[in-house]
Amino acid sequence: MPEAEVLQEVEVLPEVSAMQGVEPLVDIVVPVFNEEKVLASSIRRLRSYLDRSFPFRTVVTIVDNGSTDATAEVATGLTAELEGVRAMHLGSKGRGGALRAAWSASDAQVVAYMDVDLSSSLNSLLPLVAPLLSDHSSVSIGSRLVGGARVVRSSKRERISRAYNLLLKVLLRSRFSDAQCGFKAARADIARLLLEEVEDDDWFFDTELLVRAQRHGLRINEVPVDWTEDPDSRVDILRTALADLKGVVRLLLDRRGGVA
Repeated sequence: MPEAEVLQEVEVLPEVSAMQGVEPLVDIVVPVFNEEKVLASSIRRLRSYLDRSFPFRTVVTIVDNGSTDATAEVATGLTAELEGVRAMHLGSKGRGGALRAAWSASDAQVVAYMDVDLSSSLNSLLPLVAPLLSDHSSVSIGSRLVGGARVVRSSKRERISRAYNLLLKVLLRSRFSDAQCGFKAARADIARLLLEEVEDDDWFFDTELLVRAQRHGLRINEVPVDWTEDPDSRVDILRTALADLKGVVRLLLDRRGGVA
């Protein structure tokens, strides 16, 4: 979906900022769909960690993408309760669309995202964003498949993840290890440039963003993460796998940015 169409659907909810008019260095986006039960506890935990342990100015942006439960109301309540939290509401579903809208509108130097279940350890946030703020890298990703990562998940999901990333290496010559870990960041200026080429607004968004970045010769930093699978995950594995395969074929045919 073109960026202009996405932004037309965005409703910015009331916000309270911890920076008191000072622009944040890092904008951490949390895309959510029907997460009324866990949203408040996760955002309180994330904001508390940032306030206690993170050395850079941050804002947490909740993006409700098409929820049909009370997620939007919970998000609005959190902006009033917590400093440094803001919220957006999208009328349509799709994690990629949520990130596109939030990253495009962000005033931070670095844009990031993490899943609402906080599966990745918050202690990995600093090594994720520090190389971007120092201009060492353009994109930074959490990886469950490199040395030093500690992962708790089912053997079925482990096999699927490894098979998918092997497919990317064979067909798209990827040099990153874990395309779909829900823990990524980019310099905001780079993110906006890549978003002009990224077409997917759903789960394949992550893979396409990284492939586009690699084809442009951008440095991708990888951080091993401690990651625990959410037992309440509602991702439709079969549907997502089929959509990912279609996306891989599309990228094989679309060589914009070269084949670096």
